[in-house]
Amino acid sequence: MSEKIEVGSVVKGKVTGVQPYGAFVALDENTQGLVHISEVTHGFVKDINEHLKVGDEVEVKVLSIDEASGKIGLSIRATQEAPVAEVKAKKARKPRPATPIQVESETAQGFNTLKDKLQEWIDQSQRNDLIKK
Repeated sequence: MSEKIEVGSVVKGKVTGVQPYGAFVALDENTQGLVHISEVTHGFVKDINEHLKVGDEVEVKVLSIDEASGKIGLSIRATQEAPVAEVKAKKARKPRPATPIQVESETAQGFNTLKDKLQEWIDQSQRNDLIKK
């Protein structure tokens, strides 16, 4: 491997092969690395062929170097500024008037605070006809 290539460095290379999972990029005559499909650009890439083709010259950042296997992980998107997220305008909707909830009796089921229910629970716990024997 070339001595000048280090993790974190940005270098120019040429695409030598395109596969569904990524693109192979030659960094020099003896060194080649892989740009995984997730590292091609910001956002989702469905078809890498829409972004890269053999012979393209690209700027890549070296993400990893595995000396034992000789594999180099590269990224094109790491050399690009992340796009500003665009906020899609929501369709204008007419607001619906809120329908009030009506409680007809004090024994109605619904949301009650603990304070409201505490005395009722205490009374129930002291009733003999509710205690299982």
